[in-house]
Amino acid sequence: MGSAYIFTLQPTFTQGLILGQASILFLLFLILKYLFFDTDPERSSRKASYPPKIDFDSSEEDVTAARFNLDSFEATKREGDSESSEWLNVFVQQVLNAYRAKLRDGLSGPDGDEIARRRVEEFANKMRPAGLLDYIKVHSVSLGSSAPRLSNARIRRDLSPGSDPEIDYDMSYVDTVAISISTSVLFNYPFPSFARLPVSLTISLSLFAAPVRLTPPHPHSPHPTITFTLPSPHSDFTLDIKTTSLMGSRAKLEDVPKVHELIQNQIRRVIMDKGTWKVVLPGLSSVSQVKEDMKMERELADETFS
Repeated sequence: MGSAYIFTLQPTFTQGLILGQASILFLLFLILKYLFFDTDPERSSRKASYPPKIDFDSSEEDVTAARFNLDSFEATKREGDSESSEWLNVFVQQVLNAYRAKLRDGLSGPDGDEIARRRVEEFANKMRPAGLLDYIKVHSVSLGSSAPRLSNARIRRDLSPGSDPEIDYDMSYVDTVAISISTSVLFNYPFPSFARLPVSLTISLSLFAAPVRLTPPHPHSPHPTITFTLPSPHSDFTLDIKTTSLMGSRAKLEDVPKVHELIQNQIRRVIMDKGTWKVVLPGLSSVSQVKEDMKMERELADETFS
């Protein structure tokens, strides 16, 4: 009577195949865990070994390219009754300058930069998904110096009687707004705190251009606001951003195209989802009241399309 053994001193083809596949999987596990991932739970992204830096040397070149793209964008816009918007551009510039000064506590130079960096870092960690990302370390921030410019104002005359007046603009924003961060992507499978993938990113915006619709406050509205809206969720807009990335612990992957594509698509999605911005008028409404109005508008829109 013969005996059957799973393993013998003379391995069969099936045994060799199983051992070969197991060896490959084990080798892949070691490469990922000890070459690209960071397995030390005490290690934090706050002590990044390769903190990214914002490259200001290329800003002039980026702005030149952005202005070229802006000229191409504006050349495609329709002609119509236009009014000067220079007064509004001066107003917007001063408003943004006031916010920049507030973020820096009115300080200039390195002291103001550090205050702005800490505030942006605090906000980023309030918003981060704790189960997916480790602590976000913000290394540097550039708040820019320019402001969105509105041009080619066109008063809409095709509105129904009693509707709110609307003004269409062509908006362009050319600047060097940038942020440089490092963090780690957390892997909790097959068990919690299995590994972490260190990631460093620098994201800089050079151009954003889009059509914008301004709706003044209605006198009989319960909570009057000034509303800026992208005319439709699928409006064409120009978004030029530059990203640099480093991924990995010991071995590092540099400037992965998929990372740039993911970041750009995410920013575009947020812009389309948040296509309406309301400015609360002091003494006429409060932020909480306007938020409640927007919530009710979204619920009404969902019921309409459902």
